[in-house]
Amino acid sequence: MTPEQFLDLAIDVSFALVMASVALGFYRIVRGPSFGDRVVSLDMLTVSIMGFCGLFAIFSDDTAFLDVAVVLALVGFLTTLALARFAERRRARPEESE
Repeated sequence: MTPEQFLDLAIDVSFALVMASVALGFYRIVRGPSFGDRVVSLDMLTVSIMGFCGLFAIFSDDTAFLDVAVVLALVGFLTTLALARFAERRRARPEESE
């Protein structure tokens, strides 16, 4: 097996694993029993899509997808912070009873 063939095989296997990770992330977002589970799965989904962008940059030999991955990392970080703050405020607020 030549190094080029090995790289092609590694990229194909990596694409399959990243797609499985994305599918499991979507499943946990839909079925997550708690808000925390959904936030963690959204963060995992962001990391998986960043991995997909990196793999596609290697596959297509185009570095523009790395820029997309960096922007997605920044947006994912800010989203996680905002959701954590929302969860903290929701927990700190006393429940209103009727």
